[in-house]
Amino acid sequence: MKKLLAIFLAAAMCCTLLAACGGTSTEPADEGAADETTEALVYAVETGSAGEAAALEQGWEINSVDTQAKALMEVAAGTSDAAIIDLLMAGAMIGEDTSYPDMVLGDELTTEEYGAGCRQGSDLAAYINWVMAEAYADGTMGEIAATYGVDAALLEQAPMDEPEIAADGDVAYIQDKGVLIVGITDFEPMDYKDDNGEWIGFDADMAKLVAEKLGVEIQFVEIDWDSKIMELDSKSIDVVWNGMTLTDEVLNAMECTNAYCNNAQVVVLPG
Repeated sequence: MKKLLAIFLAAAMCCTLLAACGGTSTEPADEGAADETTEALVYAVETGSAGEAAALEQGWEINSVDTQAKALMEVAAGTSDAAIIDLLMAGAMIGEDTSYPDMVLGDELTTEEYGAGCRQGSDLAAYINWVMAEAYADGTMGEIAATYGVDAALLEQAPMDEPEIAADGDVAYIQDKGVLIVGITDFEPMDYKDDNGEWIGFDADMAKLVAEKLGVEIQFVEIDWDSKIMELDSKSIDVVWNGMTLTDEVLNAMECTNAYCNNAQVVVLPG
């Protein structure tokens, strides 16, 4: 399955892998893409997601739910006609040998990039950038990506020096309390539970690597995705690391890391 996902992503995203880090787009992948989907459909979308924004931009009728996984469940139950979810999730969740073998891909609506988000002004974002740069250089990041079938979407991380830790910064705060709290949702292949109930996925494993470098424990907390900024600002969590699209809203509200994966918003339909 992981090999199939890697092939799927390589084919679907080959034209976006050369995009520069930090940018994002909400333009249709091609001018005719939106015309290929029937506008009368009801689309299940995650509240506050890039998929919801793409649907609203098109003027489509939506059914908002609290996770992308539930958006797929709406389609399976027949309570929505289609879903709009992340391409990386679609590669893991629909098609042969997946949870939804009878669902198929429709239009690709947007191209975008993933990053993690910290509190505004937080030095944790720079620290994560350094960990990602080190992990990319020594091959660890590529190995983790290959484990979850997202290596075709991985973005190069430029080398950088280890950042200085400010005594009054977030990195010191996290080290003092002894735990890195990561805000997530159930979002395969980025963050999801294995058969033992442990959180795994590309983002989860990268967050574990950051916690290891910090010398602290890690705690994953499922959050309401629409409240992610409030969760950060209240210090209920230290970082949002859950396949988060680097939209203008996110970049203005958080201290974001460098982009690390390409992604797209896609329509998923019953087969």
